[in-house]
Amino acid sequence: MGVDSPAEQAQILLRTRLCNPNFIYTIFSDSPDSNYSKLKYIMSSSVTEACNNSALLLGPRGCGKVAILEMVIKDLLQEYPDTICVIKLNGLLHSEDNCALKEIARQLCIENQLVFSKMASFDDNSQFVIAMLRECGLAHKTIIFVLDEFDLFTQGKQRLLYSLLDAMQSVTSQAVVVGVSCRLDADQLLEKRVRSRFSHRKLLFLPPSQEDLQKILQHALLLPTESSLPPQYVAAYNKKLLNTLSDDKFKDIIDSLCNFDATFNHLLRFLFASVSHMDTKSGILSLDNFKTSLSSIQRQPKLEALQDCTILELYILVCLRRLEGKEQETTNFNSVMKEYKDVHNSFQTSDYYARNVCLRAFEHLLQRQLISLVDNRGHSQSLEFRPVKLLISSHELHQGLKAYRSCPAILHKLLGLAV
Repeated sequence: MGVDSPAEQAQILLRTRLCNPNFIYTIFSDSPDSNYSKLKYIMSSSVTEACNNSALLLGPRGCGKVAILEMVIKDLLQEYPDTICVIKLNGLLHSEDNCALKEIARQLCIENQLVFSKMASFDDNSQFVIAMLRECGLAHKTIIFVLDEFDLFTQGKQRLLYSLLDAMQSVTSQAVVVGVSCRLDADQLLEKRVRSRFSHRKLLFLPPSQEDLQKILQHALLLPTESSLPPQYVAAYNKKLLNTLSDDKFKDIIDSLCNFDATFNHLLRFLFASVSHMDTKSGILSLDNFKTSLSSIQRQPKLEALQDCTILELYILVCLRRLEGKEQETTNFNSVMKEYKDVHNSFQTSDYYARNVCLRAFEHLLQRQLISLVDNRGHSQSLEFRPVKLLISSHELHQGLKAYRSCPAILHKLLGLAV
């Protein structure tokens, strides 16, 4: 195989970076006010001061909670290689108390090279975990319990959480419980007896600010000056990229992206798509690459479905939206036809079709799932009388009409009146 061109090498480097959370989030590890620094202090104090701690990492999905936690654990394992044991549970798999305790016992046995008994009861596993906490504490070894989807562990009697936190009240134990949840009220879901044993440390993870966005973009996309890549290529690439990042058109693209989804994960997917669209001949990441990736990552099937609709089907959708605006109790084909006739009489539209043609268009919209039946009852009832609801928002309908090449102007007016 031939040697990759500088542009191909750069593309591989950028993709590798964007798939490595440790590289992306290292820019936030230097600040003492960052969640990384706060979490590392909480967890490292259990190792250095032989104490127990608990904390909750809260925030929307895709904001870096697990990535930051994994970074902290990795750093602690490097600093204290023989004094840390990590136990990981997920609420989607282990929310049932008996299952969770068995999984903790299994991971502790693997970590300490012990034989795990699948037949052990809940009480046997509970006593084993308590004994291990005591033994690890006496050996100055910290056990870190990571509970992902923490809110799911609060369902039921919360015996697992109570057992863990109660065991941590012992002077001899040395453990940290870190809960991760997208629910900001996760601590309020705890029972009183569990809450009283929890340390109530909470770290809030939010989507990146404008300042953080600029840091991430430059950190992830600028090529290193000290690398195997030709210096002239790196200088030309970085200069062009900085010009692109400062372009108002690029800022509009980022604003559009963040309005759709402002999380770190969504941004990284967008950047990965942009790098994948990079022209390897020029070797430059251009504004067009970002535009292309934005359109590919923000595909909206409902808007695409609208482009294949007939004019009559658009009329039916607009009539349904107008009926929703009037807060009519039940909306069915008959009420849509009445609204359609009123529109025709009021505005003298040229697009007026027979009832049977309208019914076929109505059925087509049901098949495309742009509208749906309110419930599955009343199968014996004629379709004309069964209540329906619109599955497309007013904004999506407005955007779809704007993109429709031969959309009658009256439909824009009718939709504007409905809003």
